[in-house]
Amino acid sequence: MFNVISILIGLVALLIAVIGIFPIISLVNWIAFPIAVVGLAFGLLSRGTAGRNLNLLVLLVSGLRLWLTGGIL
Repeated sequence: MFNVISILIGLVALLIAVIGIFPIISLVNWIAFPIAVVGLAFGLLSRGTAGRNLNLLVLLVSGLRLWLTGGIL
């Protein structure tokens, strides 16, 4: 059950992170990052690994985008 919740949270965070890749609205990565952390917590509690891996991917994408732009742009 936790894996399904983690996947759903990860999909929402991924949608937000993909929107945040565009230069004009990249500040939404500040929203995607904590959502993915919550999804990762649910993924760590589950037996399956799909939710955990999806949230790790979202954390990587949004974290890299924030790191490259200094968290501002």
